[in-house]
This record gives sequence, C-alpha cells and structure tokens, in this order.
Amino acid sequence: MCPACFSRLSFVTPPLCEVCGVPFPHDGTGLRQPEGFWCEACVAAPPAFSAARAALRYDDGAKALILPFKHRDRTELARPLARHMARAGAGLLRAADLLVPVPLHRWRLFRRRHNQAALLASELSRMSGKRFDPMLLRRVRPTKPLGELGARQREAALLGAFALARGAGPKLAGRRVLLIDDVLTSGATADACARVLLGGGAAAVAVLAAARVPDPRLERLS
Repeated sequence: MCPACFSRLSFVTPPLCEVCGVPFPHDGTGLRQPEGFWCEACVAAPPAFSAARAALRYDDGAKALILPFKHRDRTELARPLARHMARAGAGLLRAADLLVPVPLHRWRLFRRRHNQAALLASELSRMSGKRFDPMLLRRVRPTKPLGELGARQREAALLGAFALARGAGPKLAGRRVLLIDDVLTSGATADACARVLLGGGAAAVAVLAAARVPDPRLERLS
C-alpha cells in the first residue's frame, strides 16, 4: 500500500465497545459492565455473537479501498485488508476453530462475480492456518439494504435470510466460529448469521470485519 493511501486510513483502536467493537469518541463513553464498557445498544439488546472487531473506521480512506474491492473487481485488495484485520482481531483469530464468510445471495454473487467476505476469509485462513469453509452458511433469500431501517425492521428483513448448508452440523458441532465480513454497520446481519450458526451447534461466534461504521449517536458526543 502506498504511503498516500495508508496515511488516509483511520484504524479502530480503544476505547471501543467490548461487544460490538463500535469505536467510542473518548474514554468513559459507554456503560460499565463486568466485561468492560458496552455501548447502549449492546446493553439493551446483546447480540448473539460474543465479540466483534474491525480494522478500520468506515470513512473516506477505508472506502477508497473497500468500494473498488467490492464493486470494481479489485480483488488484489483482499490481502492488505486481511493483514489489517489479522492485527485488529488477533485474539479472535487465535481462538477460532473455523472461519466462515457472510454469504451473498446467488443472484448478487452472479452480478458481482465474487464474494468479498469469502476472499477476506481465504486470505485470513492462509495467514493463520485456520480452517475456512465458504459454503457452510448460505443466504437463501435476497435482502434489501438495511442502512435506513430501524432495529425491528432490520430483524424482520433478515428473518429467514440465512441457513446452513446440508451436512453442516458435524462441521459446526462445538466449534468456535469467526464470521468474516467486509463492513460491519449495525451488526444486524452478523447477529442473524450468528444465530443460525449457534443454532447449528457452534460453541461460540465472533465477528471480524475490514471496517466498522461508527455510530452517529456516539460521534455526536465527541
């Protein structure tokens, strides 16, 4: 990565929510829990996943990498993004037994020609030696963009959107799964995937993403 591109990146570092990984604007933000500080959203409705981390804040610098990677076939960007993810989620990666990417619906995969989460998971598998299964989790129906929806609307939109592949049970039983995605926004998609994986026998599910969208409510506090 050239110095100009690298200098535009904003890395997610503490302070952050111990559960969903959303960056806090300053120390003391969030609500104290036995495990550390949580954001209000996680206290009100704890997600199914145990923890989520991301390498980058999803700002203009991150978009300059992720949007071409996602929409313009710049698949070579998977490797530098995965390197940053491996640093940010080192603890989650060490604890994982299995890497599973968030799946695309088959029609979106046909149009895009690649699943960016699967490419990131493949690179992370190569770096860490952890097993990678791109076919274990399926998106069985398309979903509309969730950005403008409220929490209940997101839950309704994702209901029944994900399912396990046939024969996934033995692969999941007792395993600690690390779910891989490119951008973590509200966490609703990761939560829906985690519920399916846990229902299929996974011991725990954590999440690792290339970038995290900051919570605008928290950003106003800075």
